[in-house]
Amino acid sequence: MSTLTFHAISDADIAAARKRHPKAFGDPFVTTLKAASWAFIVVYLIWSLGFFEIGKLLNASDRAWALMTRMVIWQDMAGWQYANIYKGIAQTIAMAFLGTFLGTILALGLAFFAARNTMPVGVIRHGVRRLLDVFRGIDQIVWGLVFVRAVGLGPLAGVLAIFISDTGNLAKLYSEAIENIDRKQVEGVRATGADTGRIIRYGYLPQILPVFISLSLYSFESSTRSATILGLVGAGGIGMIIIERFRAGLFDQVAFVVLNVLVVIAIIDWGSGLIRKRFIGERGH
Repeated sequence: MSTLTFHAISDADIAAARKRHPKAFGDPFVTTLKAASWAFIVVYLIWSLGFFEIGKLLNASDRAWALMTRMVIWQDMAGWQYANIYKGIAQTIAMAFLGTFLGTILALGLAFFAARNTMPVGVIRHGVRRLLDVFRGIDQIVWGLVFVRAVGLGPLAGVLAIFISDTGNLAKLYSEAIENIDRKQVEGVRATGADTGRIIRYGYLPQILPVFISLSLYSFESSTRSATILGLVGAGGIGMIIIERFRAGLFDQVAFVVLNVLVVIAIIDWGSGLIRKRFIGERGH
């Protein structure tokens, strides 16, 4: 029995093997392309870091430590104006609820005009879709700035910003849910001679109801967090109190407010979970 050694393999044998099994030896072009891609990513990453003055992190450690200390050590708690803080939290929840509620109602109606199986007229369908693109393509903060400019400082601007943003997002998701329903149920209702209203009521809505409830609740949770941020641009709510305390250097009060907001969001999340479980069941939770 003979033993094959490396010396016995000629260049012609290697070339023939490459020709028979090109993938086993790798494609030089692909290998070079991968190496060039990684090199580009590394160079771009290093170049991007130049925008952010990373060296400041080394000098900011003392200030960061002092800030954290002042947020943890609470002083003069008797004069923290708790009534204003909890009024701001209540205002934030109301902003999120009202904006989401109005957005949900309008989004459900627009979704039927944006879905392919319920709006056969392409011009109207594409027109509604492009309108929704505008609503959800602009960030909620930008909508907040627009409405603060339009209606002035206060929670009304926050409600309008959440309403417009949620309408765009929810209508897009509702329309996709409508397009994916089981059409047999719709055809069954239509076969009874039902009018359009009854077809929507008994053919479409029962099928999209779990999606409608789940997405609406999630949107309410998300809007509660967003409403806090909207306050930072003057749209009312607890965000305005946070920015006022922050500018005044009252970091312990800022920490107290943020903790309260986190508790509220946790309670809303817990309540939303119970509602989902009640109407949708464990699968939808």
